[in-house]
Amino acid sequence: MSTDNQRVAVVTGSSSGIGYETSLLLARNGFMTFATMRNTEKGREMHKVASQENLPIHVVQLDVTDDRSVQDAIKQIVSEGRRIDVLVNNAGYGLGGAFEDTSMEETKTLYETNVFGLMRVTRVALPIMRNQKSGTIVNISSGAGRLGYPGASVYVSSKFAIEGLSESLAYEAEQFGIRIVLVEPGVVKTNFGSAMVFAKKAQEPNSPYSQIMQKMGSNWQHMIDNGSTAELIAKVVLSAITSKGPNLRFIAGKDMEGWMQARTSMPDAEFFKMMKQNLLGSAS
Repeated sequence: MSTDNQRVAVVTGSSSGIGYETSLLLARNGFMTFATMRNTEKGREMHKVASQENLPIHVVQLDVTDDRSVQDAIKQIVSEGRRIDVLVNNAGYGLGGAFEDTSMEETKTLYETNVFGLMRVTRVALPIMRNQKSGTIVNISSGAGRLGYPGASVYVSSKFAIEGLSESLAYEAEQFGIRIVLVEPGVVKTNFGSAMVFAKKAQEPNSPYSQIMQKMGSNWQHMIDNGSTAELIAKVVLSAITSKGPNLRFIAGKDMEGWMQARTSMPDAEFFKMMKQNLLGSAS
């Protein structure tokens, strides 16, 4: 159980990558941290580190796609922690494939986690924070929430949805002392790429978009090899939470900084040409 002055944080998708590192970093900085994940068997390493470092981490089962799971998990967390000061919505996955190659079923499944999952957890946490008259909700977006690119149209759309939701919610929640934050990583060296799902039709060699997917695949691995670490993204999350300023968006990663600088300084046609050259090796 938390002490009266100990802040309580909840992190979704904590079994690996950004969620894992964020949970550890928050706990190391004094937060009573509830690291949630769909399969708690994947929390063994976190249990081990928490035990070794005597960290205030609790692993809780939470499936963002299941209403009952979300409600039960938040109820347990409030029972043990008495409050929720920080919610980090991190759970999500990537879906590769051109839009035409991505079925509606595959699209709905992605949105169920990336968008509706985030909404489910936020809907349950908001009344708690509103009654407290304080709280911070950090939504892990992506460079894909600011910049479109080929070969993952539906995934990109899910991140754009998070951006719009967060920006609108920031207006609504401010009156209750609740702050909304977007963290926008560039490419990250995590198992996100290996865990990416590819649309069924996108894997067929006769897809009309197979050439784009092949080019993106070869360039994607290079970007991952040169990407930011999950630890760096976790530090940006901590900085965003502890920041006293009103900033809504926090860019995470040198690549993302470069992309946004180019996006804001270039006309659309020039930026589009640059992106095609970098991602597809063609400006035509």
